[in-house]
Amino acid sequence: MGKKTKGPREAIAQSPALESLSARGKKVIAIGAAILVFGFFAISFTDPMGRNWASVLAPFLILGGYVLIGGGIFVPDEGSVAEQSQDLS
Repeated sequence: MGKKTKGPREAIAQSPALESLSARGKKVIAIGAAILVFGFFAISFTDPMGRNWASVLAPFLILGGYVLIGGGIFVPDEGSVAEQSQDLS
């Protein structure tokens, strides 16, 4: 009967739960992905000189889509924001 040591499974079970993406964050990421896809679709209509609507609009759509995807990772749930503000009071 040797000593019982904590194995890796017990150490993992005791670690705090990781937060996942919120529902609002998933919606923001989905909207960002849709804008990103539309931006790449619009870029297929650009002319070689870059002087039409697609040449002007597509880069902003692509960058905006990436910004929304990145921002969606950090968007909290509405309920968690309300709970945090009540905790401060």
